[in-house]
Amino acid sequence: MRASFTGSSDTKRYVIGVDEAGRGPLAGPVVAGAVVLCKPRPSGLDDSKKLSRTRRGELEATIKRRCRWAVGVVEVDEIDRLNIFGATMLAMTRAVLSLCDAMGEEPGEVLVDGNLTPLGRREEWRWNARAIVGGDAIEPCISAASIIAKEHRDRLMRDLALSHPHYGWERNAGYGTAEHLAALREHGATAHHRRSFAPVSQLELLLQAP
Repeated sequence: MRASFTGSSDTKRYVIGVDEAGRGPLAGPVVAGAVVLCKPRPSGLDDSKKLSRTRRGELEATIKRRCRWAVGVVEVDEIDRLNIFGATMLAMTRAVLSLCDAMGEEPGEVLVDGNLTPLGRREEWRWNARAIVGGDAIEPCISAASIIAKEHRDRLMRDLALSHPHYGWERNAGYGTAEHLAALREHGATAHHRRSFAPVSQLELLLQAP
């Protein structure tokens, strides 16, 4: 987990926004971002998927410089053990725990992108939580969290691509693109592939067949 608490924020009943990146890929971790926005908040916040890579990088730098933020990372072995939903709930919990520890104060509410929250699903989760469908596009604190999560995960995948160059992770971030699937068929799965995901498990069964 990683946290920062530079910048100024109103910590009186503050609100944390949470979002994840990496539920769908065949390889790599799932990452959650948690953000408490500064005042005034960074301009131009939006769903990270709607922003160009250049603009996401600019906003990430601003968020990290001025706001309070943390990430939670769940690696492939935990994804395969828990399933991707459970791993996502764990990543969100780790991100919020890290941010609360850094701030030294509990939030009034945690806003989570999607239709479910870790409340009642992770015993470590102790905060009021509200799920907001499409929250990464309509709640600025969730938008900021989506940017932090996606940029962090994309960097991790680019780093992994240096030692596993066949799969194009620096371009596809581990998603099941045609390039990635072709490389899987030719080179097999790495330690960073999610064996609980059907395209990977089915390929391994085919390779093991006599």
